[in-house]
Amino acid sequence: PAHSPAAALQPLLGKLFRLTAKSHPGAVPQAELARLKVQQKVSRNEDLLAPVQAAYPRACQVPRYVRVNTLKTCVDDAIDFFKRQGYSYLGKAASVEELRALSGKKFLLDLHLPELLVFPPETDFHDNLLYTSGHIILQDKASCLPAFLLSPAAGSHVIDACAAPGNKTSHLAAILKNKGQIFAFDVDTKRLATMNTMLMRAGVTGFQLAQQDFLTVDPRDPKYSKVTYILLDPSCSGSGMVNRVPREEAAPSAERLQALAGFQRKVLSHALSFPALQRLVYSTCSLHREENEDVVQAVLQEWGSAFRLVNAFPSWPCRGLAAFSGAESCLRASPADTLTHGFFVAVLERHGEGTAAPRAAPKKRKRKKQRVKE
Repeated sequence: PAHSPAAALQPLLGKLFRLTAKSHPGAVPQAELARLKVQQKVSRNEDLLAPVQAAYPRACQVPRYVRVNTLKTCVDDAIDFFKRQGYSYLGKAASVEELRALSGKKFLLDLHLPELLVFPPETDFHDNLLYTSGHIILQDKASCLPAFLLSPAAGSHVIDACAAPGNKTSHLAAILKNKGQIFAFDVDTKRLATMNTMLMRAGVTGFQLAQQDFLTVDPRDPKYSKVTYILLDPSCSGSGMVNRVPREEAAPSAERLQALAGFQRKVLSHALSFPALQRLVYSTCSLHREENEDVVQAVLQEWGSAFRLVNAFPSWPCRGLAAFSGAESCLRASPADTLTHGFFVAVLERHGEGTAAPRAAPKKRKRKKQRVKE
């Protein structure tokens, strides 16, 4: 009903999430935040979210994850810095339940990812020196999985196919230790500009940003002849994002899912056509099988035995849905099970030698413009 608290919050929610959802937190315009604070009669950024948290506690179950940017510092130094700021370090977590129990000014080292610190959900680091200087990246744990599982060797050439807002790109650079080359693509000029600023602040070097639809990138271009790793996180329904505005939480229509899945299959098959590719990570922030296991299955069938699914991260508790034989090699994440946003990750590797082409070339159709990442 129109008079419900949730309905009354819609305008604020819409503004906040349009500004923040799937974008780097530092990209939120300060002037816009200031206007929102005046309108809501609050003084602090976190006070803007208080009514949201009260109305939609699901979003509050996810802790504040902080990825230590190893291009600028190390985990031990970051821990010492936070301890000097009055935070209490509890060591490495032994279970997801320990993460769930965090409160006050206590923090843990994540049990799965070695450079991830975990704080209570309400913790705000947007004004923290480590954040503003690029020493830490505010990034959900599930969003850290793609680069971590791709694990490119230092000196490698890597493509980040749908790169903005750049958190995964900066993570790739840290894993590469700034040795190698990252080719990052996105279609949105403003998001690329924001991304460039973010990468510079994070100390990332050896990257090339291009405002280009990845589907138009020629795999046979000599420029990409040494690309052995690709991270592909294409546009999706975003159904796994726990901070979605409620009206957006309604399941997408079958037609919308079919269109997204068609695009995802096309872009995944295109990524596999890079001749030197050895390892690829496909990820989405979607909960829908149509965008996840079904896409991976269709493209693997299309490519025959040229690529295989890797059993990634065996200790990760949530696996792919039993959509096809081997789907349990994929990873899933959810607020309930992994205390993260909803996410899906599949790791593909070239099987044997050669550069096999897909069995049947897709029919050429006029492609609708797809927005890469919402």
